[in-house]
Amino acid sequence: MLNALRLIARGIDGLNEAIGRSVAWLSLLMVLVTFLVVVLRYGFHAGSIALQESVMYMYAFLFMLSAAYALKHDGHVRVDIIYNKLSTRAQAWVDLFGSLFFLLPTFLFIGFASFGYVSASWRLREGSPETGGLPYIYVLKSAILLLAALMVLQGLSQAIKALLVIAGRDTGALRHTREAQDQV
Repeated sequence: MLNALRLIARGIDGLNEAIGRSVAWLSLLMVLVTFLVVVLRYGFHAGSIALQESVMYMYAFLFMLSAAYALKHDGHVRVDIIYNKLSTRAQAWVDLFGSLFFLLPTFLFIGFASFGYVSASWRLREGSPETGGLPYIYVLKSAILLLAALMVLQGLSQAIKALLVIAGRDTGALRHTREAQDQV
């Protein structure tokens, strides 16, 4: 049973690692497209609403699809005044409590609350209200559901790893957190 849980956590971690590393490239692409927009506007007096909107789309996808990656790497803001001084086992209890009672309910609510909003956008094949804008707002809005799903999955992974530490079966499950904090 514990081995199955460990495999599930590793699978979720691997998924969010792959997605996070992939969407990180959007940062570079955003810079390049923004540079292109500026050059076109000021160098050639030409503009492109689609290019401008594409930067917003990339930013939204970068932010929403890398949130679970940031959680996996303990990159979210947390007040560590007390947490850092706790034992690994006590940190696991804090992580388990936070995952089960804050993270999971919040992102399950976001997923359920936004489902109708996103599905209505898909039914309409909603596009940009701007002439020459991108016709894919429905795809952009889908990132909300992806954010919720990836965060719920990563929350489950965090809870599993905390349970393994609490059970004394994997003292290294939360070690990446301490090592990352020591490097900062």
